[in-house]
Amino acid sequence: MPFGAFINAIPMSVFLVIHLAALIIGAYFAKRSFAAGASDLGQAFTLYALAELSYLTYHLDWTVFLFAHTISEVLDLLAFILVFAAASKRIFAGSATGR
Repeated sequence: MPFGAFINAIPMSVFLVIHLAALIIGAYFAKRSFAAGASDLGQAFTLYALAELSYLTYHLDWTVFLFAHTISEVLDLLAFILVFAAASKRIFAGSATGR
C-alpha cells in the first residue's frame, strides 16, 4: 500500500468543502488587496483562488487529477512569485527612501 492511501477513505465531500473554503478565502483576500491598492497581492490571491477552483474541477469529476493538480501548481507558483515580487518591491522601496 502506498503511503497516504488512507486518504481514500475520506468522503469526496470533505475535499470539496476544503477547496471551496480555500477558494472563498483567496477571493476575499484578493478583493481586500485590490481595495487597498495592493494590486500585486490582489493578483496573487486571484491566482490562488483560481488554483483552488482547478482543484475543485477534479473533485467534481470534470477533469483528471494530474491535469487539475498541474494547473493548480502552476497557478500557485505564479501566485508565490507575485507575493515575493510585491515583498521585494516594498523592501527595496523602503531602503531607497532611507528607512
